[in-house]
Amino acid sequence: MSDARLEQFKKMVADFPDSPMSHFSLGKLYLERRQYAEAAAALESAVRLDSTYAAAMVALGDAWAGAGEAAKAREVLTRAKEHALAQGHPGLAEEIDERIADLE
Repeated sequence: MSDARLEQFKKMVADFPDSPMSHFSLGKLYLERRQYAEAAAALESAVRLDSTYAAAMVALGDAWAGAGEAAKAREVLTRAKEHALAQGHPGLAEEIDERIADLE
């Protein structure tokens, strides 16, 4: 796994700390690496910066699930589904339902 990618995303967060996308990108990389605590921290920052960022909430749910925190995953995925439906993304809402079902 490329440390260059990790450094690139860390630099993006440092250069654009108020950009939800920079935190999301870093969080997704950590998620790919199964570094769930780091992923959750980055993705929580993305959601804090944009409380309607459904994709970041889904990834955050995946991070919590990977970390064995099913209750936290369920809570954030439920919020993500509400935002996905409000934003007109029924396909994403169905995908979120599947993730929630997998937690049980």
